[in-house]
Amino acid sequence: MQTEAFYISRWREKVETALGWGECSNWSDLDFEKLSAMFLERTGTMLSITTLKRIWGKVKYDSTPNAATLNALARFSGFDDWRAFKQDVDVQLAEPAVITSPPVAKKRKILPVAFALVAIFVVITAILAWIIKPEKTMRVASNAPVKFEARVVAEGLPNSVVFNYDASSLPGDSVTLQQTWDPRRTESIATIGTEHTSLYYYPGYFTAKLISGGKVMKETPVYIKTNGWQGIVEKEPAPVYLSKADISLPGAMGVSAKTFAGKTGSAVFTGRHVSFYNVKEFGIDGGDFTLEATLRNTSTPEEAACRNVMIYVLGKRNAIIIPLTNPGCISNQIMFTSSDWIRGKDHDLSAFGCDQNQFQHFSCSVKNMLLTVSLNGKQVFNTPITQTIKEVAGLCFRFEGTGQIKHVKLSNSSKTVLDDDFTKIP
Repeated sequence: MQTEAFYISRWREKVETALGWGECSNWSDLDFEKLSAMFLERTGTMLSITTLKRIWGKVKYDSTPNAATLNALARFSGFDDWRAFKQDVDVQLAEPAVITSPPVAKKRKILPVAFALVAIFVVITAILAWIIKPEKTMRVASNAPVKFEARVVAEGLPNSVVFNYDASSLPGDSVTLQQTWDPRRTESIATIGTEHTSLYYYPGYFTAKLISGGKVMKETPVYIKTNGWQGIVEKEPAPVYLSKADISLPGAMGVSAKTFAGKTGSAVFTGRHVSFYNVKEFGIDGGDFTLEATLRNTSTPEEAACRNVMIYVLGKRNAIIIPLTNPGCISNQIMFTSSDWIRGKDHDLSAFGCDQNQFQHFSCSVKNMLLTVSLNGKQVFNTPITQTIKEVAGLCFRFEGTGQIKHVKLSNSSKTVLDDDFTKIP
């Protein structure tokens, strides 16, 4: 019987192949942050960066992960639980029985002749292959540069992106194009090709990757912008885009329960989301900014019990993510400071619980590598950060169910770049 360490090693190999992020020894903290976010999205379980680093041997830890963590690993790879994953590995390791037959005496006399004929055939075939071989039978990796560029073809959503590339110097018949940080958004493209198009349904600043042999060969930015504020109801396989009329409410930007129910086909809003994006070049850095907003989730408790709100400051490196929720739901919340994930399961996030029946005056700022969050004029959170989001690339307000926004302001120490007052909507 194999040890747990053996199965964890096989699981790591499987995940590393699927991610295509190259040698794990070169993974940065940001890579583990992305992986932690992917765990939450795919399994509903939040594994901390420290836990993931322990699994990859980046942090010394002699104990075996607990059963809940092992089951999360298995679900991440598409298995029901850790036992199912181990059984799958065992099946792959099982060698088929080798069946041998006793030699037949009557055929022994012809074996030398048969071997001679086979040898002659092999020699003739090799000579013919050498004579008539094509000019290029295989592609060998060289030091030639790899080209990989992206061009957004239009404005608005959805949007197609044309990738121009030259991967002719790479081995094999195909390489992998990863559209975003999510390794599930991948496509196989021919190394002999020069163009490929991909469809993007959501706005944002993405880093597309060209991967060969499990290594990232080239990266290129993909910037999908919006024309002002865009409301999007999240659905699969494609979202629903809200019109200006849909999101223009008396004295606020938002969406009504009637509109949301019509777009989702459900009167229960739990687990159903609408987002309001404004994605463009704001011209300010993520190391010096202040975001202010007046907003609330307008769902009733019967429509969405927790009435969650997620506020995103999107950057060209990563993002800042801050939750607001009903006080009783803080345990399920997570936030990202641009350098660390913080989850309600093992941190007190009660300061982010609020009365959604009233508009909440929210602000967050980064100055001198310190993230500060205030709610209704009172500072509720602050923490040092080790990296910024780089340039601010967009804003997003995401509601579970319906929501309203009265005012949004984005500024830095010297200027205001956005000041939208939606109370003036008639």
